[in-house]
Amino acid sequence: MSANPSTSQNNTPTPSPSLTHSTPNPSNQSHCRFTDHNGESVEIRNVWEDNLDEEFQVIRELVERYPYIAMDTEFPGVVARPVSESYAPDYHYQSLKCNVDLLRIIQLGLAFADEEGEFAKGCPCWQFNFKFSLSSDMFAQDSIDLLVKSGISFPDHEARGIDPVRFGELIMTSGLVLEERVIWTSFHSGYDYGYLLKLLTSSPLPDDEKDFFNLLFKYFPTIYDIKYMASLIDGFWGGLQKTADDLGAKRIGPEHQAGSDAMLTMSTYFKMAISKFKDEKTGEINAKRYKNELFGYGDNHTVRRSKGGGDGK
Repeated sequence: MSANPSTSQNNTPTPSPSLTHSTPNPSNQSHCRFTDHNGESVEIRNVWEDNLDEEFQVIRELVERYPYIAMDTEFPGVVARPVSESYAPDYHYQSLKCNVDLLRIIQLGLAFADEEGEFAKGCPCWQFNFKFSLSSDMFAQDSIDLLVKSGISFPDHEARGIDPVRFGELIMTSGLVLEERVIWTSFHSGYDYGYLLKLLTSSPLPDDEKDFFNLLFKYFPTIYDIKYMASLIDGFWGGLQKTADDLGAKRIGPEHQAGSDAMLTMSTYFKMAISKFKDEKTGEINAKRYKNELFGYGDNHTVRRSKGGGDGK
């Protein structure tokens, strides 16, 4: 899940002393294998610049059979707020835009499943590690500390990280975007999609929130935001982990790494969709109730006309 956006303005690009300490399950391992709740081996595959092309070849074939994609990003927090009226209708979008435009994505997790919620066998998840330098890129210190504690290796990101422009070129022709049949699931994901659009376009986000949504649905025709889904149900609140726990979804891998969070997002989505949105008569999931809505953005009931906000995961 994304590093919780911080209200701290400490964006001085100096390494934390904690970076010298080793942490469990570091993100620099090429193949991270875990055992799921059924006792089967599951791999979260790390992708760096040197294996980017070959892994996209695998993903191009996989998405034909597993068109549900759960997505999560790790990014360096929130370091700025827009200069605008705090009760402006698009305040939260302008906050998102100014931070995404300023900052660089650190990690992207993509997990793949079929229409029944069954993960792709063996390796259902890829964790893309982007170029990021603690000596030159902006960040909120508390967000970086959290990611280091979770096992992210920033020296590797600086030395071996993926070039965002190259990633954008490859995902454009991957079959993951611009496809009606592909369903993207996420949790409280305004910032996540902001960073994805930045990767896809290599440009700043649109000035206007309506233009942002037009661009979003061009690349991602169908999205499901679990946080928005939860807003339609009594008794559900909190972040991804609490929602997953409430529904009985199990985590695979370390929290606050994008691959593990993406897999938990997928499991949580299907648990919620089946238990709370399935029509008892037809047996079909009523996705129209939550399709193409983002929690906290646009003109739906979750938008708060007040200062603050952000993707609190």
